[in-house]
Amino acid sequence: MVTMKDIIRDPDPFLRRKVAEIDTIDEETVDQLIAMRDYLVRSQNPDIAKKQGLRPGVGLAAPQVGLDKRMLAIYMEGDEGEVLHDHMLINPKIKSHSVTETYLPGGEGCLSVDEDVPGLVHRFQRVKVSALDPEGKPVEVKAKGMLAVVLQHELDHLDGIMFYDHIDPDAPMEPKPGAKPVE
Repeated sequence: MVTMKDIIRDPDPFLRRKVAEIDTIDEETVDQLIAMRDYLVRSQNPDIAKKQGLRPGVGLAAPQVGLDKRMLAIYMEGDEGEVLHDHMLINPKIKSHSVTETYLPGGEGCLSVDEDVPGLVHRFQRVKVSALDPEGKPVEVKAKGMLAVVLQHELDHLDGIMFYDHIDPDAPMEPKPGAKPVE
C-alpha cells in the first residue's frame, strides 16, 4: 500500500531522471501500478485521506514512488463521487496534440512538491496518448481539459520534468497569447 511516506519529495534527484521503458509486464509491475492507483482512490476519500494522512491526488507517476518504470496512474472523480477517469498506463507516449494551449488558473500542484509554487503551467489543450494497459493490450486515451493537463503532468515525471519547469519566471501568472483556462 502506497502512503505519503512512499512519495519521493522534491528536490530528490530521482525525480529528475528519465525512467526506463517496461519490456516485460510482470506481476510485480502490475501490483505496483495497482498500488499507485489505489493511493489515488484512497486519497480522494476525505475520511480515508484524513485517517491515513494522505494528500489528495489525481495522478501518480512511477518515479514519484521510486520506481524506474515508465508507467502512471490517473483517477479522477466528479462532484457526486462518480468516476470520470480511471487509467493505468504503461509506456505512455503522446501521439498527437492540439496547437492550442490551456492552463489551470490556480496553477498546478504535485504530491512530490510540498510547497505551493505560484505560476501558470501551459499545456496542450488536447492530447492523444498511446500506451499499454496492465494486461499488455494497446490502449489510446484521447484527452482534453483537466484530463489532458493531468496526463501531461504525469508524462513529464517520466522524463524528469517538474511542473514548475514550465512556469515563465518573468511573467509567472501571465497566460500565453491564445491559451485558455481549463473549463
